[in-house]
Amino acid sequence: MIDAKLEMTDKIGYLLLKKGIIDSEILEKALQVKQNDRNKLKRNLAQILVQDFNFDHDTIFREVAVLYAFKELHIDFDSLDDKRIEELRQMLDSQGDEVKKMLLDHRVIPFKYDEKVKDKLILAAVDPTDRALTKIAYALNAKKYELNYIKKKNYDKLINILVPPENEFLQMIEDTDEFLEVDTEEDLNEEQLESEINKSALVNLVEAALVEGVRRGVSDIHIVPKSGNKTEIHFRQDGKLSLWYTQENTLPEAVMAVVKDRSKGLDRFEREAAQDGFIQREIDNHIIRFRVSVLPMVGTELRNKFESIVIRILDDRKVIKDLDKLGLVGYAKDAFVKAISQPQGMVILTGPTGSGKSTTLIAALYQVIDPTKNVLTVEDPVEYVIEGARQLKIGHKMNFEQAIRAILRHDPDIVLVGEMRDKETAETAIKLANTGHLTFSTLHTNDAPSAVARLYKMGIEPFLIAYAINIIVAQRLIRRLCNDCKRKVDNLDPKLMASLGLDIEEWKQYEIYEPVGCEQCHNTGYKGRLAIHEALYFTKEIRQIIVQSGSDVDEESIRIQAKKDGSQSLRESGLEKVKLGLTSLEEVLSATTDD
Repeated sequence: MIDAKLEMTDKIGYLLLKKGIIDSEILEKALQVKQNDRNKLKRNLAQILVQDFNFDHDTIFREVAVLYAFKELHIDFDSLDDKRIEELRQMLDSQGDEVKKMLLDHRVIPFKYDEKVKDKLILAAVDPTDRALTKIAYALNAKKYELNYIKKKNYDKLINILVPPENEFLQMIEDTDEFLEVDTEEDLNEEQLESEINKSALVNLVEAALVEGVRRGVSDIHIVPKSGNKTEIHFRQDGKLSLWYTQENTLPEAVMAVVKDRSKGLDRFEREAAQDGFIQREIDNHIIRFRVSVLPMVGTELRNKFESIVIRILDDRKVIKDLDKLGLVGYAKDAFVKAISQPQGMVILTGPTGSGKSTTLIAALYQVIDPTKNVLTVEDPVEYVIEGARQLKIGHKMNFEQAIRAILRHDPDIVLVGEMRDKETAETAIKLANTGHLTFSTLHTNDAPSAVARLYKMGIEPFLIAYAINIIVAQRLIRRLCNDCKRKVDNLDPKLMASLGLDIEEWKQYEIYEPVGCEQCHNTGYKGRLAIHEALYFTKEIRQIIVQSGSDVDEESIRIQAKKDGSQSLRESGLEKVKLGLTSLEEVLSATTDD
């Protein structure tokens, strides 16, 4: 029975015990701590449980907020636009360094002014029972204020947007001039290389690139050696490469050696063979994996052994689990949902490298995974860990082809085959789809109808193609216009419109925007990317066309029938995004081909 005396002396302890969040033993220990530091820290029981007993902050303080009638502030990060972020940042930055430090130290944000009560400031606090909040409200010159509770995870996410952490490695590079001047007349030797690595700030440079790449949302980091003892570091952001940093007066081999030393699975002294390795780092309290590819390349100076390095950033926070966030709309979305809802058959994503095929497939998998199904994936390499799936490990003892064959004997319900590279892989995937399994895979073709022709040319029988496949979706990623600087187009370019096959008079009714460039988008005019799709759902008519194929698949007949069924081409899908003001006509022209 819960002690009534406890309810009177410590309401927080009574509530948490009653709800089963803590037990009587923990409560007794926490109350003893509270008694001991009564005259010093004056902490309440909730603070003690989080700080001394490692209880989850949000679990404890959600109950405290309810107990003391603090409203909980909910933040919808998807609808938090750049304008609102700038307003919040301004509210923080306008306070002066001392007050701003107090706000950050006590994890409280001046969030907004009350719409109903004049001059009433809403303060969002991770711990609304913090005694310092009264002093902070006074420092903010708040005539009236109201404390709201905000979950710690939401506060951390918001503060990382408003006050991005400084890249300490970049700061170290700026603070040092230890890069070694090299003697270009001498032949390269390992002692000189070791000396340069030890005496330079190259480690900081490499770590700075990893941190900066993650924070900017970069997909790949390219490290490129140049003649004259220069090394360039490029970032691929929103699909485009741009120079981030140039390292002067340093042997490119030294930069490459540092990258190899910081990676697992790479031999620093091997400079004439392709190598693959990986790096893992905790950046901003999140584990990030990096896949490292090293290729030997020809240099203009015989004494140099140049290598190119590309580092792919694998940030699982970018994994999309919600189908609605993929950009699928209209017929394409309806057809895709219908296809993945079938108990068997094949779902194929097609498009060039870097078109987001894997992202779409993983999102689709998350719609169909449940504990009653055995989900197996064969990918080389595995990029993201998929919860609820068994992902086969490819290595020298089991290659991709062997894994595909082994899957048939492993009682699968749903299978993801990373890529149909050859006839054997395609045949096995088709066999899985034909024997009661829902099968996902990818192909490299320009559009959906040409994927049918590709499979046919691989040697797959037309009737197998026709009846094994549920849908083929072609996908591209196009750049999204920056909301901060995009500008309305007043006069449409006749040449551009002609190249897109569009009627200027018809398009004058739409609000069309073009890129400008500002600090927010690094002067590119674009920020982020969105997907466009062409969906070829296998209706009876489409299957009939394929089955009747002679020596060649009639791609044009498939396109005509797909259009009758409601499918849009990639270009048409892109133009719909232009009408919505999301991208530009130029971007759609560069990313798609004329039908």
